[in-house]
Amino acid sequence: MTDITDDIAEEISFQGFEDDCRLLGNLLNDVLQRELGPDFMEKLERTRVLAQSACNMRMAGIEDTAELLEKQLAAELSKMTLEEALSLARAFSHYLNLTGIAETHHRVTKARGSTNLSKSCDDVLNQLVQGGISPADLYDTVCKQEVEIVLTAHPTQINRRTLQYKHIKIAHLLEYNDRPDLGHEDREMLIEDLVRELASIWQTDELRRHKPTPVDEARAGLNIVEQSLWRAVPHYLRRLSNALKKHTGKPLPLTCTPIKFGSWMGGDRDGNPNVTAKVTRDVSLLSRWMAVDLYLREVDNLRFELSMNQCSAKLSGLAREILEKEKTLDDWHETRSQQSSLGQFKNYSNHAPPLPTQLPAGADLPSCAEHNDMKTHYPRLDVPGTEFKPMNRQGRQDSLKEFSLDTSKLSIKTHGNDNANNSGNGQSVVTPRGTASSSSQLLLQRRQFAESQIGRTSFQKLLEPSSSQIPGIAPYRVVLGDVKEKLSKSRRRLELLLEDLPCEYDPWDYYETSEQLLEPLLLCYDSLQCSGSGILGDGRLADLIRRVATFGMVLMKLDLRQESGRHSETLDAITKYLDMGAYSEWDEDKKLEFLTRELKGKRPLVPPTIEVATSYEEYSDASQCGSDSDEMGDKVESRKEAATKINIKKSNSQRNVNPLKMHMSFPRNVTFDIKEVLDTFRVAAELGSDSLGAYVISMASNASDVLAVELLQKDARLAVAGELGRPCPGGTLRVVPLFETVKDLRQAGSVIRKLLSIDWYHDHIIKNHNGHQEVMVGYSDSGKDAGRFTAAWELYKAQQDVTTACNEYGIKITLFHGRGGSIGRGGGPTHLAIQSQPPGSVMGTLRSTEQGEMVQAKFGLPQMAVRQLEIYTTAVLLATIRPPQSPKEEKWRKLMDEISQISSTTYRTTVYENPEFLAYFHEATPQAELGCLNIGSRPTRRKVSTGIGHLRAIPWIFAWTQTRLILPAWLGVGAGLKGICEKGHTEDLRAMYKEWPFFQSTIDLIEMVLGKADIPIAKHYDEVLVSESRQELGAELRRELLTAEKFVLLITGHEKLSENNRSLRKLIESRLPYLNPINMLQVEILKRLRRDDDNNKLRDALLITINGIAAGMRNTG
Repeated sequence: MTDITDDIAEEISFQGFEDDCRLLGNLLNDVLQRELGPDFMEKLERTRVLAQSACNMRMAGIEDTAELLEKQLAAELSKMTLEEALSLARAFSHYLNLTGIAETHHRVTKARGSTNLSKSCDDVLNQLVQGGISPADLYDTVCKQEVEIVLTAHPTQINRRTLQYKHIKIAHLLEYNDRPDLGHEDREMLIEDLVRELASIWQTDELRRHKPTPVDEARAGLNIVEQSLWRAVPHYLRRLSNALKKHTGKPLPLTCTPIKFGSWMGGDRDGNPNVTAKVTRDVSLLSRWMAVDLYLREVDNLRFELSMNQCSAKLSGLAREILEKEKTLDDWHETRSQQSSLGQFKNYSNHAPPLPTQLPAGADLPSCAEHNDMKTHYPRLDVPGTEFKPMNRQGRQDSLKEFSLDTSKLSIKTHGNDNANNSGNGQSVVTPRGTASSSSQLLLQRRQFAESQIGRTSFQKLLEPSSSQIPGIAPYRVVLGDVKEKLSKSRRRLELLLEDLPCEYDPWDYYETSEQLLEPLLLCYDSLQCSGSGILGDGRLADLIRRVATFGMVLMKLDLRQESGRHSETLDAITKYLDMGAYSEWDEDKKLEFLTRELKGKRPLVPPTIEVATSYEEYSDASQCGSDSDEMGDKVESRKEAATKINIKKSNSQRNVNPLKMHMSFPRNVTFDIKEVLDTFRVAAELGSDSLGAYVISMASNASDVLAVELLQKDARLAVAGELGRPCPGGTLRVVPLFETVKDLRQAGSVIRKLLSIDWYHDHIIKNHNGHQEVMVGYSDSGKDAGRFTAAWELYKAQQDVTTACNEYGIKITLFHGRGGSIGRGGGPTHLAIQSQPPGSVMGTLRSTEQGEMVQAKFGLPQMAVRQLEIYTTAVLLATIRPPQSPKEEKWRKLMDEISQISSTTYRTTVYENPEFLAYFHEATPQAELGCLNIGSRPTRRKVSTGIGHLRAIPWIFAWTQTRLILPAWLGVGAGLKGICEKGHTEDLRAMYKEWPFFQSTIDLIEMVLGKADIPIAKHYDEVLVSESRQELGAELRRELLTAEKFVLLITGHEKLSENNRSLRKLIESRLPYLNPINMLQVEILKRLRRDDDNNKLRDALLITINGIAAGMRNTG
């Protein structure tokens, strides 16, 4: 039934698939029998049989009988009680989910059992070598390939994470069930485990009761890495390396990884007010924490494995250096402890102070609180601070320097007590000479001292033998033990940062970059290779090195995304304050002149401090509240509309500013947004390109949209660097314009040409981004704007245009594809999509989003993830070495323009110009109820409006998928193809289908959607839910669907839809006996709910049907 895994679905074994479906179905029936009783099971089976019979009649072409059976089924469902309807919807939803699990399992099994797997690394490299590509060129191309898969939090994953995990467990049990050596008792225990999982699933609430936060969504993405990608990446890279060695004679370099991962989870703030600067910072730190935690686990395993003594001289030297450091520190701590104890004993024996009669100031504060200038009755113990650097790593790559502890910097210092009552008392302590101890340093020193003592005197000491007890020296374990120690400190540091606690670890004590972590690992690898133990190095150690090369210290770099208008509002407010005029009112040339001038300058533009008033009263005080009180009633509307007071502290010599104008108030409806934009740029400057990926500008339409972000980014980095007293970490973020609407796509090439013609920008791209310009194209909004066919053609032309523009200026292009899961949002088989791109647009580089349910479907299981990573790699490789064909004749492009014009006109006339369409849409679909699903943190609309224009693409497609009409993917296509065929160009279209990959891909995807659409079900929605005056509109749409089907078959030469994909067709048919009844139940529940809108049980039942249909369609939005 799926279009989400079709690209990794070789023909599955339907016998095994049906056996597993039968097994899971029977076990679920047993659970339901116990839970609901025999009466309900009888109704359930009768419903299934009626639905199956109707499907059989329809497939046999006996339409009248099928219609009678469907009416009988609908009548029986309408008589069910609410409890019965809810249970039936839940049962059929679980049946469909179990079918999906079995289907995925057999796809994996088929792929694992194939010796010559299509689209695998081995298969494609063999094709290319046999086709005349030299091994050297092939090797070089693979090693230079850069593909980034970006996981997004788009709200299309319908299943709760709890249920996803349970489904994965069932998949593992099915895999175990396939073992040929499984005994009778083992199989019985396996069946018991399956029953337990199914009972647990049935008793688990399917619905999310609360909307996830952006951090929740980010955690879900990180869980995909932990549960699947962490295992899949080394396996995939081994396959690729083995294939390269087989066909080119050289393996993949150890630190080379053609695929990396990015994320929008916690960074995509476009239309989502819940994604704030703090959320972005926290998610980035959380991602780093998980990376370090995963590396810690691997290093622990590696220490156990690498027990050998033989090693290179370089590694031996490092190991001895580490042991010497540890021994010196142990001796130093012991000596200091004895001195401290002796000194205290002498002081207390000779001049024992009286017991305190009151608690010292601040005793009620937590230990982590800062006690600034706090006086105390008790002795203070200072330990080495930031000057104490036990190990010099500078130049370690070239030569290992011996460790020595410079004790000359240590001296005994007596701290006098300023308290008058204890003025004569003093304590002898150890402190670094010349170090001024601030309160934060003291806290750090105390923590470091406590950690050094605890780690050597308690449980940890019992677990690990001292170096003297180790037979000889196990150098690998010594070095990896040091790696583990630094990773542990790295993790603790991140925990303190996440908790906003003081954190001043010595930079030598933790890992900040992947290069720092790779250094000792590569040293261990090289040592094993030169010691004759290469086979050991190529195992777990090589896998860890490849993980570090792929995931770095952040697992997935976080992209930021914001709508272009928000940047314009921010600059508008700033230019108004600076008496420069209203930025928003300037024409494009004036904006570019201003932005370019500021970018070339060295002074900051943005005011250095911005304070947000948290209440209307603060706003009133700041602005002197000189206006009338007509808007007082609005003061509690939302935090987003809170007033902002901007306090700008600039010297008059910096700017020509009115000296009296030191406070400024923006209109209340934009001030919080402006502050949030500036805060986001500040966080971006603090984190830098080591943690963050690209800054994506949605709804970009002009060159000034890009330069505005560059300017705001530059100002933030200047401000942060000034505060830190050093350059910002990492480099500047790539600024990526996202062209989404048809209008913007048509202007994309011109915008890129204008940008690259600006000297500052051209130099900036070469200097800071290695001569690479990244451009993102959006599939969702373009499809909602003009229909799928027109969107596909405009996207194709836009990619050609921006590629040509970059080539003209000697700049490399990386295209970022914002593809959704459904075909209406640019989804479809990965290999097919990449192979149908314009020639020259995929030159070894590609970025692409994977959204919602696609993430789980493609990467939820390690075996599926490995296969998907291979497909990305081989598709990009083929598109680079053997680019897809262009249209052979200019006539073909003109025909495409004509089809697109007719298609777009038909689409927009129906959706945007028909006054009855919006009301029909709300009546015929469950769109209004989708917001109750709680599947995403962002609102379903960008702005408060009931129109189609501001509705996001996901709920737009989600709603039509539920009714099985799937209108956005095909509306207008039939009219366009019909118009051209009636002009006598049928043979031309057939030739285009056979010889032009882009056109063939477009038609095949539309055919796939048409195969999933169901006219009788869509008609049932209209008959029950749509008012009589609008039912003719529904009938007209169904006629359009039939027209599209007729002309698609005419062009492809197929007799039936999906004739070229019989496996998909059979899977579709196998789901209908469960899917059709859920649709009919949804219609009945919608009818009842619209009469009783406050009935929460009815609403729950509706949401269950939405889940079930999504499971059956294997697709949402």
